[in-house]
Amino acid sequence: MATAVTFAQVTSAQRRTLLAAALGWMLDAFDAMLYALVLTYIMRDLGMSKATAGFLGSLTLLASGIGGVAFGFIADRVGRKRALMLSILTYSICSFASGLSTSVLMLAIFRFVLGLGMGGEWNTGATLVAETWPTELRAKAIAIVQSSWAIGYALAALVAGIVLHYADWRMVFFVGIFPALVTLWIQKDVPESEMWRTQRAATGTIRSTADAQGFLRIFQPPFAKDTFALLFMNFFGMFAWWGLFTWMPPYLSLPIAQGGRGFGVMGTTTLLVVLNLFGMFPGYASFGWVADHLGRRKSFILYTFIAALLVPLYAMVRAPWALLVAGTVVAFFGTGFFSGSGIIGSEIFPTSVRARALGFTYNGARTMSAISPYVIGRVGQVKGLSWAFYLCGLSFFLACLVATQLPETKGKQLE
Repeated sequence: MATAVTFAQVTSAQRRTLLAAALGWMLDAFDAMLYALVLTYIMRDLGMSKATAGFLGSLTLLASGIGGVAFGFIADRVGRKRALMLSILTYSICSFASGLSTSVLMLAIFRFVLGLGMGGEWNTGATLVAETWPTELRAKAIAIVQSSWAIGYALAALVAGIVLHYADWRMVFFVGIFPALVTLWIQKDVPESEMWRTQRAATGTIRSTADAQGFLRIFQPPFAKDTFALLFMNFFGMFAWWGLFTWMPPYLSLPIAQGGRGFGVMGTTTLLVVLNLFGMFPGYASFGWVADHLGRRKSFILYTFIAALLVPLYAMVRAPWALLVAGTVVAFFGTGFFSGSGIIGSEIFPTSVRARALGFTYNGARTMSAISPYVIGRVGQVKGLSWAFYLCGLSFFLACLVATQLPETKGKQLE
């Protein structure tokens, strides 16, 4: 009852902030996952092997790591709101440009620049919400933001399924320009973080040297251990996630003779929409409530451990109903834990370096996990994608082990 009253007392400005971050992350997922959803058709038309297709996915992740750190500096210097808008514009324009590609090289360039914006959106949005919402609701608010990824992925699967029925994969990418329109609303109606404004007013103009020295604080006591624990927990979790979910659409749609499951366009679309709306979305959203009940560290351990057990099961099943059920449960636990990164990261690091610290620990992990789509594609080409998915299960287990080294930050006031 107390929680309901507290939610009712949230201001309209805080609601707009939450909506802006959630929309940005949802549309980030929409543009990012369009590639995986049309990958089978790009491979056919541009003559790409699984290894090359995986390499382009890895390239986008590599760029997202660079973009996350770069946009973290931008957000700490010019504000969370402006950085959020710039990141959305970047990935929207490059999604459209991907549809113009006539060669693998052109596509690689556009996907790399898209990755810069993709990486920048997460930490700017999460930081904006963390600094705007009250302590009692911080975990739940960030979990709501994170859950919007599943809506974006499901929307992308639905749009791709419909567009591919009437047109080709290029038109799917052209649809990716529409998220740019959201920036018009953000500019007009979303307020800047008052915590950032206060910090900025107190410190005055920050010079590049001071920026660098401030950033180095996260590698020094008392933050160093927590920085690397969060970084590597994210890395192993992302290696598993990107390896599994980059290759899940091709896995479902490729012919059985090529290591797939032989589903048609609409069959694959249906499975992915169900997986996102009934697996990923509640998984993301539930983490905030679980983290407030069990604590941040125990929640990480629980979600990643169950995901590690379920991924091999998913790789073994063959029947369509079993793929649907197993995939949905894997999506619940195997994506839900990501909500915790913004929660615990915002509570570990102070305002002066928060956006950069979240950018490094989350998107730095993305950079490290960039090899995942390539590795899974390469192994899938040699041994089959089912076998390659076992590596994703192992990576979830390693994320679980690293999570035991994270601090407990439940109830901590932001500094």
